[in-house]
Amino acid sequence: MALLSVFLLAALLPILIHSDSVDVGIVNGTEAKPHSRPYMVSVQTSGGHKCGGFLVSKRFVMTAAHCWNKKMIFTAVLGAHNLKDRKERSITMQVKSYHVHPKYLDDNSFDYDILILELQGTVKKSRNVKWISIPRKPEDIKADSRCSIAGWGQKGTYKGLSSRLLETQVSIIDQKKCKDLWDQPLSQRMVCAAHPGGTCWGDSGGPLVCNNTAVGIVSFGDAYTCDNPKKPDVFTKISELLPWIKSVLRKY
Repeated sequence: MALLSVFLLAALLPILIHSDSVDVGIVNGTEAKPHSRPYMVSVQTSGGHKCGGFLVSKRFVMTAAHCWNKKMIFTAVLGAHNLKDRKERSITMQVKSYHVHPKYLDDNSFDYDILILELQGTVKKSRNVKWISIPRKPEDIKADSRCSIAGWGQKGTYKGLSSRLLETQVSIIDQKKCKDLWDQPLSQRMVCAAHPGGTCWGDSGGPLVCNNTAVGIVSFGDAYTCDNPKKPDVFTKISELLPWIKSVLRKY
């Protein structure tokens, strides 16, 4: 059974083998108020959107490790709402270095699915560009907590990418229930959230936001069923990876 990575576009989509899942645009969402999420980043290659991401400091963007391979050169588009609006004055920054968690393996398990991008230069805060907080210590995310996701991914399984940033609400799912629904092991470094809102192609790497804090990274979801998923979306749990995250942010 196949799991396809969320960031991939249209026709030429690399395929990952994993259970019946797809790395997951925002489904059942609405257009976000322009620049209401100033931490959002469009991670791009060759001028096209590949994955979501989010600013965590003036120099670093967090996204999903499965979005990148060593042959890719990313740019980060900051302060965007409509990716097709050239008058929007979004900022494109080059990526200086790529930091994949050392325990992340390209084995399609999606464990440790985190990539930190160091930008070429520093970001200046503005109305449209700001970074978001991440957890300061390991912590649980209570089941049934209401959180949100956002992205420029597909609006449905057979629908195109959204040029405008979309957002929606999700509810955190108990880990045991999530494992039962997936019928496969999920690591402690994963957290699950359910529809009515959800992710689809093009949303990998975006943040799961609870109480104005980025607590997760879009990792994977139910393959080919963005419109009517049978299984929860799965996110990398940021608080479980804090020692490594802090080492990267402090070192560079």
